[in-house]
Amino acid sequence: MDDTKKSSRFSNIADIGTAAYLLAAIMFFIVPIPSFVLDIMLAFNMSIAFVVLLNCLFVTEPLDMSFYPTLLLFTTIFRISLNVSSTRLILTTGNPGNVVTSFGQFMGGGDLVVGVIVFVIILIIQFVVINKGTERVSEVTARFTLDAMPGKQMAIDADLNTGAIDDKEAARRRQKLQDEANFFGAMDGATKYVKGDATAGLIITFVNLIGGIVMGMMRQGLDFQTALNQYGVLTIGDGLTSSIPSLLISLATGVLVTKGTKESDFGGTLVRQLFGIPKVLYIVGFVMIILGVATPLNPVLFIAFGVVFIVVGRNMQKQLEVKTVTEEVQEDETQAEEIRKPENVVSLLQVDPIELEFGYGIIPLADVNQGGDLLDRVVMIRRQIALELGTVVPIIRLRDNIQLNPNQYIIKIKGVKVAEGEILFDHYMAMNPGFVTEEITGIPTFEPSFHLPALWITEGQRERAESLGYTVVDPPSIIATHLTEVIRSHIAEFLTLQDTQNLVDNLKETNPVLVDTLIPNELSLNEVQQVLKNLLNEGISIRDLLSIFEILSDKAQSTRDTDVLTEYVRQGLKRAISSRFFDAGEVNQVVLLSPKVEKEIMAAVKHTENGTFFSLDPQRVQEIMNDTEAKIKILEDAGKPAIVVCQSIVRMYFKRLSEDYIEDLIVISYNEIDSDIQIESVGTIGEVDDN
Repeated sequence: MDDTKKSSRFSNIADIGTAAYLLAAIMFFIVPIPSFVLDIMLAFNMSIAFVVLLNCLFVTEPLDMSFYPTLLLFTTIFRISLNVSSTRLILTTGNPGNVVTSFGQFMGGGDLVVGVIVFVIILIIQFVVINKGTERVSEVTARFTLDAMPGKQMAIDADLNTGAIDDKEAARRRQKLQDEANFFGAMDGATKYVKGDATAGLIITFVNLIGGIVMGMMRQGLDFQTALNQYGVLTIGDGLTSSIPSLLISLATGVLVTKGTKESDFGGTLVRQLFGIPKVLYIVGFVMIILGVATPLNPVLFIAFGVVFIVVGRNMQKQLEVKTVTEEVQEDETQAEEIRKPENVVSLLQVDPIELEFGYGIIPLADVNQGGDLLDRVVMIRRQIALELGTVVPIIRLRDNIQLNPNQYIIKIKGVKVAEGEILFDHYMAMNPGFVTEEITGIPTFEPSFHLPALWITEGQRERAESLGYTVVDPPSIIATHLTEVIRSHIAEFLTLQDTQNLVDNLKETNPVLVDTLIPNELSLNEVQQVLKNLLNEGISIRDLLSIFEILSDKAQSTRDTDVLTEYVRQGLKRAISSRFFDAGEVNQVVLLSPKVEKEIMAAVKHTENGTFFSLDPQRVQEIMNDTEAKIKILEDAGKPAIVVCQSIVRMYFKRLSEDYIEDLIVISYNEIDSDIQIESVGTIGEVDDN
């Protein structure tokens, strides 16, 4: 608490100080100030310039001075306001204070010509050398930073998708990237302040000189030479007191923009780069000695410098040799320690929810530098399923595996392989949608997602295959589609208790009363999770979480059985279910479940404390499933989805009964079909066909 109070108090003081600094600059334009106050402000201005320069010199990266463009504006306006105040004192009293007078006399040696030359040289250095270079570097850096942003954003997304970084680190990097763009963009414009400040200093000095001479001759009766000497020295002193802090700020700006974005200590890096190669120091030392011996140059001076460079080079070489040996010893010790210490099994306990492993032949599809877009497709898969089913897909790990065939890939769910496929690089997969009669040549294969017959064709055959009506897809699309279908079929497994809590927290922001009423008063979080998993397990979206919670809150008063609650929720979502599986305005063909079979199933359901199980005779179960397969084959042959419609009380039990026999069978109750949906039976399970 004390640290918080101190921080708040410091922040308040800093705010007041900043406001006072800026307001003082404005006041100096308007209100005349005494010479002793001007001395204080000029000394303060010079100290601020030194602080800015040294901060820019020793800061580790430019973003640590992210407010520098604003600081540049503040210091510029403050310095110009002091120029105005000193000009007013020079012209009105002829006594601008100790600082201005001392600068004019000391740096010019009491000679006006020397002072003018020194002042002009300083302006040339600042204006032509430092400001010009700083302006150009700022412009180029801003342009390159903005141009590189899309590539850096893609790199962050790629690291996030491969699991190299988490969401928090990705957000931090994106924010830093945005800050860099804003900073260098602002610096590009802020360097104009420095350039304008130097120009303004030159103009103000010229005006002071002319004005001083006029005031001395007209008001004080001085002759031209006396007025020039008296006011010239003061004017040059005023110009120097302004130009030296301005030069320091210009130098600080140049240091900051030329640092780039490397996070390192400026001084240490500069010295290591300049004196880090002993060979260079040896050569320089010998050259200096030769110049001292073979030329009329001062031999003592040049030979001394040569010896110094050779000695420094020898010391640097010793340090590098010691560093190399030390690194080798440390590396050997580290390797030995790794061998000696027991295996760190904690890191092996984590299992990735979803993994896509592929052989080295598929690496170009995942490598952005080689034009691969598989990483982008993975991002789109997560977005697509989030919109479609209303749940977040975990991070999908992409790894190359040299143990796989070059063109093979496998998909793992929680460390266990659940699907695999193989592609031909630089080939396309062509599938006959059923109405194409003309055949094309290719390598026979099967589409991995739905196991449909297909052909591998070359790039040259692609256009002809598409013109004939074949469905042609590229290898990245094949892998992405297969991965999407695998995730859809296992989506319920990924909904953890923490994910459920996150969904609840999001809903609570807009509907706190509903959430607080339902959890934990009527249902526990585990029970809500089970209902959501039941829905996802059959491909029902949970995106409309508000409606789901409304139904649960209403029905949880009569039962806490999650299976029964799931059926209530499905009935409440009948509009969404109908639009998901049926076509409005058309007659939808389905298979019905006979009342006889419904009664058998309900009679075989046994409820116990450990859950629900079936006591139906296995032979009878096989007969029902055989009949189901025969009936839905009629739908499949017609290209229709396999849908069985039955009573709501039987639906969930028949679905569970069929899961081990028929994959992807859709079981819907009459109460889940919207009133505007028309259905037509092509057969009834449990009844013998008339023909």
